[in-house]
Amino acid sequence: MGLAEFNALPDDAAEQLLLACCSSPRWAAALAAARPYVTVVSLLDAADAAADALDEVEIDAALAGHPRIGERATGTAAHEQAGVTGDDVRARLAEGNRTYEEKFGHIYLVCAAGRDGEELLAVLQSRLDNDVTTERQVMRNELAKINRLRLTQLVAS
Repeated sequence: MGLAEFNALPDDAAEQLLLACCSSPRWAAALAAARPYVTVVSLLDAADAAADALDEVEIDAALAGHPRIGERATGTAAHEQAGVTGDDVRARLAEGNRTYEEKFGHIYLVCAAGRDGEELLAVLQSRLDNDVTTERQVMRNELAKINRLRLTQLVAS
């Protein structure tokens, strides 16, 4: 689907597509309501602004739509985590995920596209050194990267 087709969708259809990119209802509604977008860049900028405006409850809703890094994912997430291979790496990521969630209270979110399991594990380990406030901002930045990637794919043609 191209940008023109996305702009022409009924609001409910656009929101459903957007929820596949980010599972925050408020984010999806904001982007659907702001159509039409003149360029993909304007769509991406609006996505960033909408993500920045999300309160913590909506961020948690967005996180709920993401599988843990290293778990067997489906759909878009499976493609994004394609570099995570091997039972040993998956086991170490599972343990890292548990440690991360105990410390921060939410899943480890990272833009995994183009990265292998070892790199994602190293990023996880380095982020465990963050304080809660810093990590929450890092996680929000990663969410924005994932949203941009998925939106670009959505309107790529």
